[in-house]
Amino acid sequence: MRTYRALGALLTYPTEALVEGLSEIAEALDNERMLSMAHVDALRELCVKLEGQDLMDLQDGYVRLFDRTRSMSLHLYEHLYGEARERGQAMVRLQTLYKFHGFSHTGSELPDFLPLFAEFLSLMPDRTARTILSDAAPVIEALRLRATEKETPYAAVFSALVSLASKSVDREALAEIMRGGGRDDDSLEAMDRDWEEAPVTFGAGDALPGVAGCQARGQENV
Repeated sequence: MRTYRALGALLTYPTEALVEGLSEIAEALDNERMLSMAHVDALRELCVKLEGQDLMDLQDGYVRLFDRTRSMSLHLYEHLYGEARERGQAMVRLQTLYKFHGFSHTGSELPDFLPLFAEFLSLMPDRTARTILSDAAPVIEALRLRATEKETPYAAVFSALVSLASKSVDREALAEIMRGGGRDDDSLEAMDRDWEEAPVTFGAGDALPGVAGCQARGQENV
Protein backbone atom coordinates (compact mmCIF):
# COMPACT_ATOMS: atom_id res chain seq x y z
CA MET A 1 0.00 0.00 0.00
CA ARG A 2 1.76 3.08 -1.28
CA THR A 3 -0.25 5.47 0.89
CA TYR A 4 1.52 4.46 4.11
CA ARG A 5 4.89 4.70 2.40
CA ALA A 6 4.05 8.14 1.00
CA LEU A 7 2.93 9.43 4.39
CA GLY A 8 6.08 8.09 6.01
CA ALA A 9 8.23 9.72 3.35
CA LEU A 10 6.63 13.11 4.02
CA LEU A 11 7.81 12.83 7.64
CA THR A 12 11.44 12.13 6.76
CA TYR A 13 14.26 14.67 6.78
CA PRO A 14 13.93 16.80 3.63
CA THR A 15 16.49 15.97 0.96
CA GLU A 16 16.80 16.97 -2.65
CA ALA A 17 15.54 13.53 -3.66
CA LEU A 18 12.47 13.87 -1.44
CA VAL A 19 11.60 17.29 -2.85
CA GLU A 20 11.99 15.98 -6.40
CA GLY A 21 9.63 13.12 -5.57
CA LEU A 22 6.86 15.19 -4.00
CA SER A 23 4.73 15.20 -7.14
CA GLU A 24 4.98 11.40 -7.29
CA ILE A 25 4.00 11.19 -3.62
CA ALA A 26 0.96 13.38 -4.20
CA GLU A 27 -0.03 11.28 -7.21
CA ALA A 28 0.25 8.05 -5.21
CA LEU A 29 -1.96 9.44 -2.45
CA ASP A 30 -4.56 10.51 -5.00
CA ASN A 31 -4.55 7.34 -7.08
CA GLU A 32 -4.71 4.76 -4.29
CA ARG A 33 -7.82 6.40 -2.82
CA MET A 34 -7.30 5.16 0.73
CA LEU A 35 -7.81 8.67 2.07
CA SER A 36 -10.70 11.08 1.82
CA MET A 37 -10.39 13.92 -0.65
CA ALA A 38 -10.13 16.36 2.27
CA HIS A 39 -7.02 14.55 3.51
CA VAL A 40 -5.56 14.30 0.01
CA ASP A 41 -6.11 18.02 -0.60
CA ALA A 42 -4.40 18.91 2.69
CA LEU A 43 -1.45 16.67 1.83
CA ARG A 44 -1.19 18.23 -1.63
CA GLU A 45 -0.99 21.63 0.04
CA LEU A 46 1.85 20.32 2.19
CA CYS A 47 3.68 19.06 -0.90
CA VAL A 48 3.27 22.43 -2.62
CA LYS A 49 4.63 24.26 0.43
CA LEU A 50 7.60 21.92 0.66
CA GLU A 51 8.35 22.33 -3.05
CA GLY A 52 8.22 26.10 -2.75
CA GLN A 53 10.82 26.46 0.01
CA ASP A 54 14.59 26.59 -0.09
CA LEU A 55 16.00 23.18 0.82
CA MET A 56 18.18 24.51 3.64
CA ASP A 57 15.21 26.33 5.13
CA LEU A 58 13.18 23.12 4.92
CA GLN A 59 15.88 21.17 6.69
CA ASP A 60 16.29 23.76 9.39
CA GLY A 61 12.54 23.87 9.98
CA TYR A 62 12.36 20.09 10.14
CA VAL A 63 15.14 19.87 12.74
CA ARG A 64 13.56 22.59 14.86
CA LEU A 65 10.13 20.96 14.72
CA PHE A 66 10.89 17.28 15.11
CA ASP A 67 14.42 16.98 16.49
CA ARG A 68 14.58 19.92 18.88
CA THR A 69 10.99 19.79 20.11
CA ARG A 70 10.46 16.78 22.34
CA SER A 71 6.67 17.05 22.24
CA MET A 72 6.89 16.59 18.45
CA SER A 73 9.35 13.71 18.46
CA LEU A 74 8.67 11.19 15.69
CA HIS A 75 9.75 8.37 18.01
CA LEU A 76 6.43 6.95 19.20
CA TYR A 77 7.60 5.55 22.51
CA GLU A 78 9.15 8.86 23.52
CA HIS A 79 5.59 10.03 24.21
CA LEU A 80 4.59 6.90 26.13
CA TYR A 81 7.65 6.15 28.22
CA GLY A 82 10.14 9.00 27.88
CA GLU A 83 13.45 7.67 29.16
CA ALA A 84 11.86 5.03 31.39
CA ARG A 85 13.07 1.44 31.33
CA GLU A 86 9.77 0.31 29.81
CA ARG A 87 10.65 2.07 26.57
CA GLY A 88 13.43 -0.42 25.84
CA GLN A 89 11.11 -3.33 26.55
CA ALA A 90 8.47 -1.88 24.24
CA MET A 91 11.12 -1.40 21.57
CA VAL A 92 12.06 -5.06 21.75
CA ARG A 93 8.41 -6.08 21.39
CA LEU A 94 8.03 -3.87 18.33
CA GLN A 95 11.19 -5.27 16.78
CA THR A 96 9.83 -8.78 17.44
CA LEU A 97 6.62 -7.81 15.63
CA TYR A 98 8.68 -6.62 12.67
CA LYS A 99 10.61 -9.87 12.56
CA PHE A 100 7.43 -11.95 12.90
CA HIS A 101 6.15 -10.37 9.68
CA GLY A 102 9.51 -10.79 7.96
CA PHE A 103 10.29 -7.09 8.04
CA SER A 104 13.85 -5.85 8.43
CA HIS A 105 15.53 -2.49 8.08
CA THR A 106 19.13 -1.57 7.46
CA GLY A 107 18.97 2.00 8.71
CA SER A 108 20.15 3.33 12.06
CA GLU A 109 16.73 4.58 13.18
CA LEU A 110 15.02 3.04 16.19
CA PRO A 111 12.04 0.75 15.48
CA ASP A 112 9.55 3.28 16.87
CA PHE A 113 10.52 6.00 14.37
CA LEU A 114 7.18 6.90 12.76
CA PRO A 115 8.37 6.96 9.10
CA LEU A 116 9.88 3.50 9.63
CA PHE A 117 6.67 2.29 11.27
CA ALA A 118 4.71 3.60 8.27
CA GLU A 119 7.07 1.75 5.93
CA PHE A 120 6.30 -1.45 7.83
CA LEU A 121 2.56 -0.83 7.54
CA SER A 122 2.88 -0.34 3.78
CA LEU A 123 3.96 -3.97 3.44
CA MET A 124 1.13 -5.43 5.51
CA PRO A 125 -2.35 -6.51 4.34
CA ASP A 126 -4.83 -3.65 4.71
CA ARG A 127 -6.72 -5.04 7.73
CA THR A 128 -3.50 -5.95 9.56
CA ALA A 129 -2.01 -2.53 8.91
CA ARG A 130 -5.08 -0.71 10.19
CA THR A 131 -5.23 -2.86 13.33
CA ILE A 132 -1.58 -2.32 14.18
CA LEU A 133 -1.91 1.39 13.44
CA SER A 134 -4.76 1.62 15.96
CA ASP A 135 -2.32 0.88 18.79
CA ALA A 136 -0.22 3.88 17.80
CA ALA A 137 -3.18 6.16 17.01
CA PRO A 138 -3.28 7.97 20.40
CA VAL A 139 0.34 9.10 20.00
CA ILE A 140 -0.21 10.13 16.38
CA GLU A 141 -3.35 12.04 17.35
CA ALA A 142 -1.35 13.84 20.05
CA LEU A 143 1.17 14.81 17.38
CA ARG A 144 -1.67 16.04 15.18
CA LEU A 145 -3.06 18.22 17.95
CA ARG A 146 0.36 19.69 18.74
CA ALA A 147 1.17 20.22 15.05
CA THR A 148 -2.16 21.98 14.57
CA GLU A 149 -1.45 24.23 17.54
CA LYS A 150 1.93 25.10 16.03
CA GLU A 151 0.22 25.78 12.69
CA THR A 152 2.57 23.52 10.76
CA PRO A 153 1.30 21.90 7.55
CA TYR A 154 2.79 18.60 8.74
CA ALA A 155 -0.41 18.23 10.76
CA ALA A 156 -2.00 16.90 7.56
CA VAL A 157 0.21 13.80 7.66
CA PHE A 158 -0.73 12.92 11.24
CA SER A 159 -4.40 13.53 10.49
CA ALA A 160 -4.28 11.20 7.49
CA LEU A 161 -2.58 8.44 9.48
CA VAL A 162 -5.15 8.61 12.28
CA SER A 163 -7.94 8.31 9.72
CA LEU A 164 -6.55 4.98 8.52
CA ALA A 165 -6.69 3.26 11.93
CA SER A 166 -9.31 0.57 12.34
CA LYS A 167 -10.55 1.95 15.68
CA SER A 168 -11.27 5.37 17.08
CA VAL A 169 -8.56 6.97 19.18
CA ASP A 170 -8.61 5.91 22.83
CA ARG A 171 -9.46 9.23 24.48
CA GLU A 172 -8.10 8.24 27.90
CA ALA A 173 -4.78 7.19 26.38
CA LEU A 174 -4.68 10.43 24.39
CA ALA A 175 -5.34 12.52 27.50
CA GLU A 176 -2.54 10.74 29.34
CA ILE A 177 -0.11 11.41 26.48
CA MET A 178 -1.08 15.07 26.31
CA ARG A 179 -0.59 15.45 30.07
CA GLY A 180 2.84 13.89 29.82
CA GLY A 181 4.05 16.11 27.00
CA GLY A 182 6.55 17.84 29.27
CA ARG A 183 8.50 20.97 28.46
CA ASP A 184 10.45 21.28 25.24
CA ASP A 185 14.13 22.08 25.54
CA ASP A 186 15.53 23.45 22.30
CA SER A 187 18.66 24.92 23.84
CA LEU A 188 22.10 24.25 22.41
CA GLU A 189 22.95 22.40 25.62
CA ALA A 190 20.03 20.03 25.08
CA MET A 191 21.15 19.40 21.51
CA ASP A 192 24.66 18.62 22.75
CA ARG A 193 23.25 16.09 25.20
CA ASP A 194 21.24 14.42 22.43
CA TRP A 195 24.30 14.15 20.18
CA GLU A 196 26.29 12.61 23.01
CA GLU A 197 23.75 9.85 23.55
CA ALA A 198 24.79 6.68 21.76
CA PRO A 199 22.13 5.40 19.33
CA VAL A 200 20.51 2.07 20.10
CA THR A 201 20.32 -0.29 17.12
CA PHE A 202 18.60 -3.59 16.63
CA GLY A 203 19.72 -6.36 14.32
CA ALA A 204 22.72 -6.64 12.05
CA GLY A 205 23.69 -4.62 9.02
CA ASP A 206 25.36 -1.37 8.13
CA ALA A 207 23.58 1.82 9.02
CA LEU A 208 22.01 3.52 6.02
CA PRO A 209 20.16 6.84 6.08
CA GLY A 210 16.40 6.98 5.81
CA VAL A 211 14.05 4.02 5.51
CA ALA A 212 14.82 3.00 1.94
CA GLY A 213 16.47 -0.23 3.11
CA CYS A 214 13.27 -1.65 4.60
CA GLN A 215 11.64 -4.70 3.16
CA ALA A 216 9.50 -7.69 4.04
CA ARG A 217 10.22 -11.18 2.83
CA GLY A 218 8.25 -12.24 -0.20
CA GLN A 219 6.95 -8.74 -0.88
CA GLU A 220 8.22 -6.26 -3.45
CA ASN A 221 8.77 -2.63 -2.61
CA VAL A 222 6.35 -0.28 -4.35
